[in-house]
Amino acid sequence: MLSLDFLDDVRRMNKRQLYYQVLNFGMIVSSALMIWKGLMVITGSESPIVVVLSGSMEPAFHRGDLLFLTNRVEDPIRVGEIVVFRIEGREIPIVHRVLKIHEKQNGHIKFLTKGDNNAVDDRGLYKQGQHWLEKKDVVGRARGASEKIWSLYIPQFPRCC
Repeated sequence: MLSLDFLDDVRRMNKRQLYYQVLNFGMIVSSALMIWKGLMVITGSESPIVVVLSGSMEPAFHRGDLLFLTNRVEDPIRVGEIVVFRIEGREIPIVHRVLKIHEKQNGHIKFLTKGDNNAVDDRGLYKQGQHWLEKKDVVGRARGASEKIWSLYIPQFPRCC
């Protein structure tokens, strides 16, 4: 019934009103995209804002918390820092804390992560044969958070990581 009312409203509009509505919608969408791209440039992260989807980082972060990320290339990764990383073959990034760092003499850094609420480290989550993460796997590092804003909109996923 709601969709029919909407179509009736559109039919009653003259061409000028319809063009104006389409143009307004296009401006809103393009403004949102420009803001997102601007945030990507400013933060250096492909995803400057993420939502925590699981309870693996409790009590630090809960499901539904928003995290604000940066990913500056020049900033070294440190033990205890919270990183968002992507594993090859998985679409959804994971939010966990850096547990150990392994630095080679040439300056190349690898690191191991673990969820605060998990009993073991993340080696079981990494792709087969991978024991450490590298900087290329990092989507961003948590620089701030906003609590429980989006929890009503997150579907219930089984605990995985």
